[in-house]
Amino acid sequence: MATMESLIGLVNRIQRACTVLGDYGGDTALPTLWEALPSVVVVGGQSSGKSSVLESIVGRDFLPRGSGIVTRRPLVLQLQKTEQGLQDYAEFLHLPKKRFTDFSMVRKEIQDETDRVTGKSKQISPVPIHLSISSPNVVNLTMIDLPGLTKVAVEGQPESIVQDIENMVRSYVEKPNCIILAITPANQDIATSDAIKLSREVDPTGERTFGVLTKLDLMDKGTNALDVLEGRSYRLQHPWVGIVNRSQADINKNVDMLAARRREREFFATSPNYGHLASKLGSEYLAKLLSKHLESVIKARIPGIASLINRSIDELEAELDHVGRPVAIDAGAQLYTILELCRAFDRIFKEHLDGGRPGGDRIYGVFDCQLPAALRKLPLDRHLSLQNVRKVVSEADGYQPHLIAPEQGYRRLIDGALNYFRGPAESSVDAVHFILKELVRRSILETQELKRFPTLQAEIAAAASEALERFREDSKKTTLQLVEMESSYLTVDFFRKIPQEVEKGGNPSAFSADRYTEGHFRRIGSNISSYVGMVSETLKNTIPKAVVHCQVKEAKRSLLDHFYTQVGKKEAKQLAELLDEDPALMERRQQCAKRLELYKSARDEIDSVSWSR
Repeated sequence: MATMESLIGLVNRIQRACTVLGDYGGDTALPTLWEALPSVVVVGGQSSGKSSVLESIVGRDFLPRGSGIVTRRPLVLQLQKTEQGLQDYAEFLHLPKKRFTDFSMVRKEIQDETDRVTGKSKQISPVPIHLSISSPNVVNLTMIDLPGLTKVAVEGQPESIVQDIENMVRSYVEKPNCIILAITPANQDIATSDAIKLSREVDPTGERTFGVLTKLDLMDKGTNALDVLEGRSYRLQHPWVGIVNRSQADINKNVDMLAARRREREFFATSPNYGHLASKLGSEYLAKLLSKHLESVIKARIPGIASLINRSIDELEAELDHVGRPVAIDAGAQLYTILELCRAFDRIFKEHLDGGRPGGDRIYGVFDCQLPAALRKLPLDRHLSLQNVRKVVSEADGYQPHLIAPEQGYRRLIDGALNYFRGPAESSVDAVHFILKELVRRSILETQELKRFPTLQAEIAAAASEALERFREDSKKTTLQLVEMESSYLTVDFFRKIPQEVEKGGNPSAFSADRYTEGHFRRIGSNISSYVGMVSETLKNTIPKAVVHCQVKEAKRSLLDHFYTQVGKKEAKQLAELLDEDPALMERRQQCAKRLELYKSARDEIDSVSWSR
């Protein structure tokens, strides 16, 4: 059954995993899992002893040292307690496969990584360095070391650096789950402490603040810090903790940190001023105090953390469903997957045509607006003008003028007029073809399951385009045949009207005399115009029928039939190539799966702790 100590370790692991998986909150205001978990932020002025406090807690000498601003980037330090007998080691997030056992090299890497971002200057950067240290001699903690607060900019620094550092520190300590470790040198007036001033502003009740007095051994003779340590000078809700840092001489001599801890214990135990508080002073006590406080914080926030984890699990599972599960290796399963993806695309394509999605209405627009407008714009007036009618009829008669009605002239004029209908017929076919192609493109983009497989997308697009081309050719043949059919057989009733009109006139000889007059040619033009108008109305109805039958219906019925046949003949390797995923999507799924595994593990452990309380 899990214990609170193991839960602290779990929180530490979750924070590290969130960092590795890119879920670290940083400066963002979004409620990430990282920000929901408590961590300790070390705050203090420059040269206040922040680095010494961290090294004392870790028990290792690993931080850069020097005068002025040394910490120029946030250092997220995650301590992981290991079993006794195991070797201490450190790992950087930016060097995930490299373990450091020489901690002087850890110091050098921190310096080098800082310089990589800020250059070899005194500039600062909010981009954190992530370091984990595993050792039997540490407690499970996540601590964040920040640049020291300063009051003036030195040479090589911009004037804004004072405010820049304060803003960076505030971005961390303002978060409600942050535990503030306010570092103040004992040989400095507590009223002038930068760390206490800032912590009072962001944590006025002092619930999140732990005060640490460093350099107790460097105070003037005859003075002590009991008023601060016992809470008389400045009271916090948590007790002040005094620390004795290693001296510069010890640092120069590379005195072992464990030996330094022993000296610290001896200093407090033998001190006439602090002997009665010795059990509550020192870096070892500070680490245990912080760990114990973390236990109580985590215990109080287990319900909220569990709720956030459960919500994250739901979101991640939904995202995994969205990006799709891993593709099967078996050829049969791959073929099934391809066919299912094709059916998903086909379903969306049909929804566009049938009105479930937009786009299909544009086809109706071709028939209702574009085709009638094209028919109205046909140059029939010019074709049936008096001059052209006279010319065509005269040429059709040849050397023998027509006796009653100029049938050959009529036929030529009608054939010429009906030939104009080929253009609108073909234009209607092409317009619908381009709409169908656009709907195919849009349907592929809207098929979420296909987004993973760019190769399959391209194959489906090519197969659909090829099929649409075949449908277009069939549709053109059919619509042009409709036009040709109108030319092939003229409606008989139309010709029967002409001799009847002569009979009604009652004077055939007069009609014969009038056969080459202007009025005669006007009547021919009028008759043909009337006939062509009748044909136009017919084609306006039959062309859409042919287009829908040959293109739209066929696209709904058999758009990918040829593709299905070809896919069924492919070998396993070819099927795998069709399901070759976008590398970015594969990486996204892998990251989701890792997060999901982490959160489920966290949920299980938190649930076991909740039941054990």
